[in-house]
Amino acid sequence: MSTVPHRSRTAWGKFAGLAVLAMLISGGLTISGCGRWQENPVVAAEKNPETASLEPMGPQGQDDGNPADKRQKRRMPAPELKGGIDWLNTAGPLQLADLRGKIVILDFWTFCCINCIHTLPDLAKLEKKYANQLVVVGVHSAKFDNEKKSENIRKAILRYEISHPVVNDANMTIWNTYGVMSWPTLVLIDPEGLVVGAGSGEGLYDALDRAIGNLVKESREKKTLNEKPLRFQLARLKEKGNSPLFFPGKILADGPGRRLFIADSTHHRIVITDPDGQRIAIAGVGESGKQDGPFDKASFNDPQGMALSGETLYVADRKNHLIRALDLKKKTVRTVAGTGEHGENRMFGGPALKTGLNSPWDLCLIGNRLFIAQAGFHQIWTLDLEKGNLDPYAGTGAERIHDGPLDRASFAQPSGLTTDGKNLYVADSEVSAIRAISIGDGEVKTIVGQGLFDFGDKDGTGDQVRLQHALGVLFHEGKIYVADTYNSKIKVIDPKDRSSTTFVGEPAGWLGPRLLNEPGGLSYANGKLYVADTNGHRVQVVDLKSKAISTLALKGVEAPAKNEILNVEQGIANEKGKKLSGQRN
Repeated sequence: MSTVPHRSRTAWGKFAGLAVLAMLISGGLTISGCGRWQENPVVAAEKNPETASLEPMGPQGQDDGNPADKRQKRRMPAPELKGGIDWLNTAGPLQLADLRGKIVILDFWTFCCINCIHTLPDLAKLEKKYANQLVVVGVHSAKFDNEKKSENIRKAILRYEISHPVVNDANMTIWNTYGVMSWPTLVLIDPEGLVVGAGSGEGLYDALDRAIGNLVKESREKKTLNEKPLRFQLARLKEKGNSPLFFPGKILADGPGRRLFIADSTHHRIVITDPDGQRIAIAGVGESGKQDGPFDKASFNDPQGMALSGETLYVADRKNHLIRALDLKKKTVRTVAGTGEHGENRMFGGPALKTGLNSPWDLCLIGNRLFIAQAGFHQIWTLDLEKGNLDPYAGTGAERIHDGPLDRASFAQPSGLTTDGKNLYVADSEVSAIRAISIGDGEVKTIVGQGLFDFGDKDGTGDQVRLQHALGVLFHEGKIYVADTYNSKIKVIDPKDRSSTTFVGEPAGWLGPRLLNEPGGLSYANGKLYVADTNGHRVQVVDLKSKAISTLALKGVEAPAKNEILNVEQGIANEKGKKLSGQRN
């Protein structure tokens, strides 16, 4: 979870009586950690009889009747959602007044943030459980400049398979109005438009589930709950992922074997072709899942980085929090590490199949050790392929940039790995840095990058270099090629003099086509640089000598046949100008 260090106080002062989190802080909320939730203090007291006496029952501590009435008096009106520059995943702008009668969760997020990404499955579970009572509204308050663009947010909505409206709060107006300090922050609002509680960090599902369950009961008794379903015009109803690749996250080139392995991430599968794009095999049914077995029966959930050992391909199965192994001869998939659940213990390892992983994003094989970029733990771990053990390798787990010995250094959402055999190089995405870990003496050093809020697009040397949320790295002939993701460029960094230059990525010409669109992964074979061009839904091929760029022409690779989403289930309507509040029971 990241906290904004310097936030405008203008809106805070203007809405002093309304700033939601200011109110909750005065009631004892601390938001510096992850997974903290603060309900209305009276609600919390009623749930814990041992502490109920510590909270006043009403004015001057007097009992004033019905518990629901007491709760109501302690709630504050939620400020309207004013100041967003665009609305996505819906036919038109929404206001809280339009949603009267519904329980509402506001999710303050930014699409780079791993904690925000981890919150999305919890919100999806709540949306499914309370389909007729709950509406989630994403408030996208960007960290990086690239994230302020509505088109990039729309791509993230598709990539993360989000099923609720999202407002682009590019100027952080709504963020400031609500007094938010960190990503993610969730605010719960009752059917009458009053704030029930708020929390920051991930892992808030149980607290929200209890609070929503109480609200459903309370609101039914008061007859304020609208249980008619609302339908939204989702982005995926227009862009269904019918291209052969859909947000490919990583790529691995096998030069001697003449094979390309493509993590077709949002199609939830691994595509294997020859260097010319001719299909060899596909592992995965094309729907999210975690089934082992033959290629045509197995399933993944947002596969990312890969590593090859002979005829075994290891895959970081990110959303499943697993490492999978593909037997390329037998065409089978098996799980070799992880429990399938979100790992919580970043301090200790253990047997691979009994130890939890946390969003493994990339892999790098050195000898018999498989290095794992654990984006969710902000650490590097290892899987001993002979002994079958998972262990923390580098990083304290604190989300920051700090050099030093393995057990004292810190990373921030490491998402890319490569090696020269002596050093492990890390794309440390949230600090927009490239880090080096000496495999010999275990020392972590920063090559370029300064901090969580130091980013940009600047070539040069040493501390003056700026990247923007780089996700991919490749070591080749003494240089580190970097997928500078949010700048949509490939940079070349010399680890010796810490110099950085742009290799490719500038537009082909005035108003010409984009050469790259948020590239996430790099690999090399036979003079060619292969780029997983994530938002372009393609693989770009760069000739290292001429810098000529072409798109890999896939042959025999088609989009997976998916079950069509029923409009009555996911929704397509809420015509612009139609008052949703008029749809109450």
